[in-house]
Amino acid sequence: MGKKNKKVRIFSALEVANICGVVNQTAINWIRGNHLKAFTTPGGQYRVYADDLIDFLQKRGMRVPEDLYNFVKEEIYTVLIIDDDKDLNNMLKDILEQRLSDYKICQAFDGFEAGKMLLEEKPKIIILDINLPGVDGHTLCKKIRADEQFADALIISISGLDEKSEGQQIIKEGADAFFAKPLDFDVLIENLQRLVEEKE
Repeated sequence: MGKKNKKVRIFSALEVANICGVVNQTAINWIRGNHLKAFTTPGGQYRVYADDLIDFLQKRGMRVPEDLYNFVKEEIYTVLIIDDDKDLNNMLKDILEQRLSDYKICQAFDGFEAGKMLLEEKPKIIILDINLPGVDGHTLCKKIRADEQFADALIISISGLDEKSEGQQIIKEGADAFFAKPLDFDVLIENLQRLVEEKE
């Protein structure tokens, strides 16, 4: 899970400075001030992974060069949010983009659209509302688990029905976790990250 081969491209402080359009000392100051994540070589030189640099730029609203995305593009996995509640779906998308900046976040608003997005995006993490129009979440969960290409996908189910039986049923059908609405986004993301680490 996460990224297949994590953080494969490494930049020097000078390269970071050139990418960001600043002098070398500014990049070093970012690193020394713990604003930009980096490590030190045995020779005492700073080195920065591409995805850490992207994260740094995004958090500060700075432009991320397309070439920089290309260095990690093959490493990025996709999260698909499947929920017909558009406000919640959009809110969850915004929060995930802020908290999980190295993932691509996609959306579907019903079971039929979800089927299309599953084929197109091949998500590794699926946040699945149980009470969907069209194809309901129970049916969709079983279909996802029956498809070999999603054997390693992480399915996090959510529902407005805060009933133990609801959560127990979806877990039996193949979901990795169940959360009742209204969602505690911090708890959801903490558990999502823990499940990703366990899958890895």
